[in-house]
Amino acid sequence: MANCINCAAPLPTNSMVCDYCGSRNDTDLRGVHRYTTRELDSARTCPRCAIHLRTIDLQLEGRFLVERCDDCLGLFFDPGELEALLQATVTNVFAINRRQLDSLNNAKRSADYTVTYVRCPVCATVMNRVNFGARSGVIVDRCPDHGVWLDGGELRQLFEWTKAGGELLEQERQERESKRKAVQQAGGIGSLEREADRGFFGESEPDLLQLLQKVVRLFS
Repeated sequence: MANCINCAAPLPTNSMVCDYCGSRNDTDLRGVHRYTTRELDSARTCPRCAIHLRTIDLQLEGRFLVERCDDCLGLFFDPGELEALLQATVTNVFAINRRQLDSLNNAKRSADYTVTYVRCPVCATVMNRVNFGARSGVIVDRCPDHGVWLDGGELRQLFEWTKAGGELLEQERQERESKRKAVQQAGGIGSLEREADRGFFGESEPDLLQLLQKVVRLFS
């Protein structure tokens, strides 16, 4: 659990606001210092505050640019960037902590924002609200073409989700879904084969043993 950068009190999992001193905490990217922030604002606009986003360089294995709102601390990631950040930041996770995942999934979000659909910072199209992964407790705003928006505090929760084995659980879910679809497809093929075995008038082909039994009864 992260601590408040002002008074060091523990922060709730689902909030950036300290319950003790009331300070807002940029806990998601507090390791990003001022020298990594580019001077020019991004042309992209915060979907919450309607101000220009600030481009920051995470310097992750070289240049790694994302956009952040200086006011609400929301973050915008181009396609694939969020997944790359989680994989590069959280490593050596080999087990699933289901108790921790249940706690994250059941945590109530901060009342900073009501449930609303926001517009993409790039194309201004209303984004889709989708669950990021199995039992993450985070519903992200995703533009199919341009990327993912996270409200302030959600990246920290995704870090905790990854540490608790959330990606492993998501992989298990995807594997089960793939097997389920494969079984359904196999069932569909089997039903087609059964239909092909039926006679011209839709009836099943007669069994040879049944025919012999009928002939025996006729002549007995």
